[in-house]
Amino acid sequence: MSATASAFSHRSWRQRAAQAPWLGSTLAALAAFVITIANGQIQGVAGLLAAALSFSALTVLVALGQMLVISTGPGNADLSIPSTIALSSAVSMLVMNGSDAMVLPGLLAAIGVGTAVGLVNFGLIHLLRIPPIIATLANSLMVMSVAISFGRGLKIKPPPIFIELVTMRMGGIPLLAMLALVVSLLVWLVVERTAFGRSLCALGQNARAAEFSGVRTVRTSLLAYVICAGLAGLTGALIAGFAGGNSLDQGDEYLLLTIAVVVIGGTSVSGGRPCVPGIWGAALFMFLLVAMLNAAGASAGLRMLLTGAIIITVIALAGSGSDRA
Repeated sequence: MSATASAFSHRSWRQRAAQAPWLGSTLAALAAFVITIANGQIQGVAGLLAAALSFSALTVLVALGQMLVISTGPGNADLSIPSTIALSSAVSMLVMNGSDAMVLPGLLAAIGVGTAVGLVNFGLIHLLRIPPIIATLANSLMVMSVAISFGRGLKIKPPPIFIELVTMRMGGIPLLAMLALVVSLLVWLVVERTAFGRSLCALGQNARAAEFSGVRTVRTSLLAYVICAGLAGLTGALIAGFAGGNSLDQGDEYLLLTIAVVVIGGTSVSGGRPCVPGIWGAALFMFLLVAMLNAAGASAGLRMLLTGAIIITVIALAGSGSDRA
């Protein structure tokens, strides 16, 4: 093959990759699924798929919000997600108080907690002019302090109907996965078909140019942070129902994980290019990665070390690739 043909082929591949940024994470998830099954230590394709969909659905819900925040521009990420999950799970369990009739109020309370956290994040960033990472990290410490004071020693079981709902399967598909799919479709429609989605992309690509073009950048950023924290609040309640109660450490894994899933899924780390479909592939890949490590008999410490190293490596590679594209 001549040098000209090789260069053309390389450009064509990069153009196809840019047009389908979700493809890489989808192929990675499929490969991980095949390897996990071929390993032979995990029995049952249907059982593995159901477990992957259940746990990945929770990751997807949180990562969709993180995607919106990251898409507002470079340096934007919500580091308050773990503490938001911890506080909202405690509040939801307290409101439900084991009563089936209080499930909906409990869910609304969890979303309300998340919305409040998002508003505080926005205020710190845009009113006090604090950099987003520092603002959300500082707010995370405050929220976690409230969660510790509020949730320590709180031992309330979820209502029976709530437990049934979060663990239910319809046709072998977890209800949680169906909920996450509906939310994903809504977010995709918002990003692709609404003025907010167009404003989000414009803001992430060039904030100053967007502002000069009449884009309401402040409102767009406000919505991104509020939606992100609201979804984290909802997820906190769902995790509490799935786990049989609230815990202060229920959100710990979702800090680096959500950022990894967003970037692996094809969303640009420099902003302005969200990718909803890729989040599903990335979330499934991360779950299956841990499943493979468990099947190989890796210790908890080694699993954390290897998982963290892989996450950091993929983020670095995906980020540099996005910047060059």
